[in-house]
Amino acid sequence: MADTKKYNQQKVTTYCAGRHAISEVSVVLEKPLTLFLNQQELTTMICSPGAYEELCVGFLISEGIVQERSDISSISCQEEEGLVWIVTSKPIPQVNNFLRRQLTSCCGKSRTGLYFINDSSQLEAVQSDTVFSAEQLLGFIRELENKSDTFQRTGGVHEAGLADHSGLLYMYEDIGRHNAVDKVFGKAFLEEINMTDKCLILSGRIASEILIKALRNKVSFILSRSAPTKLTIELAEEFNITLVGFARGDRFNIYSHPERVMM
Repeated sequence: MADTKKYNQQKVTTYCAGRHAISEVSVVLEKPLTLFLNQQELTTMICSPGAYEELCVGFLISEGIVQERSDISSISCQEEEGLVWIVTSKPIPQVNNFLRRQLTSCCGKSRTGLYFINDSSQLEAVQSDTVFSAEQLLGFIRELENKSDTFQRTGGVHEAGLADHSGLLYMYEDIGRHNAVDKVFGKAFLEEINMTDKCLILSGRIASEILIKALRNKVSFILSRSAPTKLTIELAEEFNITLVGFARGDRFNIYSHPERVMM
C-alpha cells in the first residue's frame, strides 16, 4: 500500500479559555476520482488520495458489477489526474444504470426501496465457522486506532481494516467511510484473499449498506467502535453475520450471532 499523503498544514486561529492565537494544524485532503468502465465514464467519487485502484475495484464489487477476479482483464490509473480505467472480460449489461453518477464523500449511492430489496434479495447467507475471542476483537480495535495516523493528526477521516487470527492485516483511512471499506475489499479482491475467516474492522457507524458490502464479500464478522442501526442488526441476523459494536477499552456489544465470539 503506497504511503500517500492525506493531509496538509493550515494556519488557523485557535481559541481556548478566553485566549486566541495563530497556529498550524493538519487538515485532510480530498480529491475527485473518475472511474471509466469499458471506456465509458461510470462515476466520479470524492475521496482521500491514494489506493485509487483498490477503491474503484471495491466500488464495482459493492455494486455487484464484478464478482470474480477473472471478471477484470485490466486496470490502469493516472493518479495525478484522478482517473482510473477498468476493462472487464465480458460485457456488463447493467452499466447504463450507473453512468455518470456523482457520489459524495460521505455516503454510497442513494437508494429507493426497490434498490435495497434487489441488493439483499440477490445475496446468500455467509457460511463460516470462524470464531474470534473477546481479547482478539478488542486487540483489533486497539491496533486500528494505533495505526490511524491521519485521524490522529486531523480528526477528519474514517478507518477500515481487515484482520484474521494473526491480527490486523491492513487498513485504509478515507474521508468517506464507504470509500475506506471499498478500499479494504478492493485490495482483498485483487489479491484473491479468502474472506470467510476474516473480520472487517470499522471506526464508524455500521449502516446497512456497509453490511451489504460485507455480505457481497462473504465476510462473517464486522467489528466497530461505533454502533449499528436496527436494520443492520436485522440483516446481520438473517445473513449469518456476527455484528460487534461499541468496542472500546475492555468492552463491546454483540448484536447478532454471539456464538462466534469466545468469551
